[in-house]
Amino acid sequence: MPDFVDQVVLHIRAGDGGNGCASIHREKFKPLGGPDGGNGGRGGDVILEVDPNTATLLDYHRRPHRKAENGKQGQGSNRDGANGEDVILPVPNGTVVKDAATGEVLVDLVGAGTRYVIAQGGHGGLGNAALATTKRKAPGFALLGEPGDALDVMLELKSVADVALVGFPSAGKSSLIAALSAAKPKIADYPFTTLIPNLGVVTAGENVFTVADVPGLIPGASQGKGLGHEFLRHVERCDMLVHVIDCATMEPGRDPVTDYEVIEAELRAYGKLEDRPRMVVLNKADVPDARELAELVRPEFEAKGLQVFTISAATHDGLRELTYAMGEWVAAARANKPVEEPTRLVIRPKQLGDAGFKVRRVNDNLFQITGEKPERWIRQTDFSNDEAVGYLADRLERLGVEEELAKAGAKAGAEVVIGPMEGGYVFDWQPTLSAESARQGPRGTDARLG
Repeated sequence: MPDFVDQVVLHIRAGDGGNGCASIHREKFKPLGGPDGGNGGRGGDVILEVDPNTATLLDYHRRPHRKAENGKQGQGSNRDGANGEDVILPVPNGTVVKDAATGEVLVDLVGAGTRYVIAQGGHGGLGNAALATTKRKAPGFALLGEPGDALDVMLELKSVADVALVGFPSAGKSSLIAALSAAKPKIADYPFTTLIPNLGVVTAGENVFTVADVPGLIPGASQGKGLGHEFLRHVERCDMLVHVIDCATMEPGRDPVTDYEVIEAELRAYGKLEDRPRMVVLNKADVPDARELAELVRPEFEAKGLQVFTISAATHDGLRELTYAMGEWVAAARANKPVEEPTRLVIRPKQLGDAGFKVRRVNDNLFQITGEKPERWIRQTDFSNDEAVGYLADRLERLGVEEELAKAGAKAGAEVVIGPMEGGYVFDWQPTLSAESARQGPRGTDARLG
């Protein structure tokens, strides 16, 4: 089992709403007590919250299925059901939430305490006390609770750091971050020692900033070779890139300038990093030949307009100058950043005259009705109760569904689907009188159900 995970698919389900209660008040000497069924409770939400103490998505890798509590059913004596408990999922700062099916970015979570309701709980069903009207004084039915949202999302972590250390494996990035901060990454003299991004907090005078060690960049990393394809995303949020170059490598075809150009080519291929300032660190100057090589190539880097530092992470030679230079860069970047404003929610009301549903003619004998209201009402209806079905017919008639079906060319006996073609509610349409003029009968009967 890995100890660091920066990408995971999470299967989320909010709580279902509780059913309403159909109850009649019964008390001695009060034969007409009236309806007293309470409403069902609302299902719990699933909420993502940025937690500064969370640094990995490992917990969701181990347990990818998360569900909020359902709302409780309403009861008699006008007792509403309890709402379901929300589930709050802590995520690291810099987590991007995407739709697992389409890849669409749903939200970018940055900033401690930032919250996002990823799945909303279902509404509780109304009890018969809430459904009573002057014409329907004692409803013998209640509405069902609505199901909560269910979806699959991908959580993708992008480290929030001020400085990113990039370079070939074994260039000394882990040793450098260990020397600059209190971080204790795994260090060894073989490639791909670092399998996870390391973060360290560095202090340079009054400037305190974070440094990220991005592992595994090799030629072809932007196309998925090595480990760079997995971790290049951690560079995106950094304000500054520091090339850590191994001046003591003995591999054929390797030299400081070539290493720099290869890593730059991978960064360009990945994109989104063209505006980041660069700095070059020539490492392992404690090796005599490496120091000579560093002094030899320094003018070439300076000719590119790059600030160059010759250091040794092992002996800490040159680290003080490097730390203060990075601190000055970070302070300047922070000063130039625009002030972040809170996200404004834009409310777009529906156009005047929008009925809230659409009727589509599939063929001569098949019609489809889609829309938030009719589909929601279908989910709320207990089809085992004829009076509840009659109430649904009243709602659809008042909404104008029958009129629109007639305009679309539907005839008596036509097949109508409310909702999606696969899994929607199907019935044979029989044009009827309006609810006001329909012949009334005993409770539980409706002329339109015959």
